[in-house]
Amino acid sequence: MDSVDARRYDQGMWLLEHARLGELRQRLVEQAQGLVLEIGTGTGANLPYYAPGTQVIAVDLRPERLVAAQRKARHTAIAVAAADAHWLPFADGAFDTVVATLVFCSLSQPEAGLTELRRVLRPGGRLLMLEHVRGQTPWTRRLTDWLHPVWFALQGECHLNRETAATVAAAGFHLDHTSNHARGLIQTILATAP
Repeated sequence: MDSVDARRYDQGMWLLEHARLGELRQRLVEQAQGLVLEIGTGTGANLPYYAPGTQVIAVDLRPERLVAAQRKARHTAIAVAAADAHWLPFADGAFDTVVATLVFCSLSQPEAGLTELRRVLRPGGRLLMLEHVRGQTPWTRRLTDWLHPVWFALQGECHLNRETAATVAAAGFHLDHTSNHARGLIQTILATAP
């Protein structure tokens, strides 16, 4: 994603960000404390919401996305690293908080990614997630299941119907809180590493 693609992505997300997604990001990211690892940083949509002085290591699979993200950092102490969430180049227990927003839909092996996040979190560290998920009502479950094959075929990596909270629990995290938004299509997940 070059700067033109990053700008197009941001323009494409503008309506969602202003409808409610930006507010959900802000409420989630404001909870990050200590040394923070943000995976799937993309173009840096979360970066303006960190409390001043927060130390963030921003990780994305594609280095060109991190260039766009650095421009949004403002008052956040940010370092960037190109890395895959399945194999992070950090020591065990290195982080106090991990933030992931709209990224677990795209990981090829979400269970492996969560196991890796658990490894780099200190015991008792927090996992803060904002994800689109399989619908939480009968109607939205049918909708996401029906749309998923077409959506995945069109763009190639995003899964519309993942049960992310269940996957977080299965990876050994303690689920502290989940909340549903947009008729259950968006979910915030707060969890603690054992």
